[in-house]
Amino acid sequence: MQTASTNICERMGCSQELSEFKCGTVIGCHLCNKSICEISLLLNISWSTVSGIITKWKQLGTASTQPKSERDQCMLKHTVHRSPQMSAESIARPPNFM
Repeated sequence: MQTASTNICERMGCSQELSEFKCGTVIGCHLCNKSICEISLLLNISWSTVSGIITKWKQLGTASTQPKSERDQCMLKHTVHRSPQMSAESIARPPNFM
């Protein structure tokens, strides 16, 4: 049974991490030549999430969530790639929101 907050998150598209089983199911469907649209409808997951899982699996060989330190390294690489002229100090400093 789902609670009201779970239903709202599903309808509003709140960010939730998929279980390893569901990610594996996406990969299994992909290996059975199902289209992204078919997988999305079958598993009730957004098209972009299905696409992201398949892309991640093709690039990394796994669809499991990376440990935080690896995600931080990926974010750092992305930041440096987008703005290679930024100094190391400005990248390391937290953003000033005021």
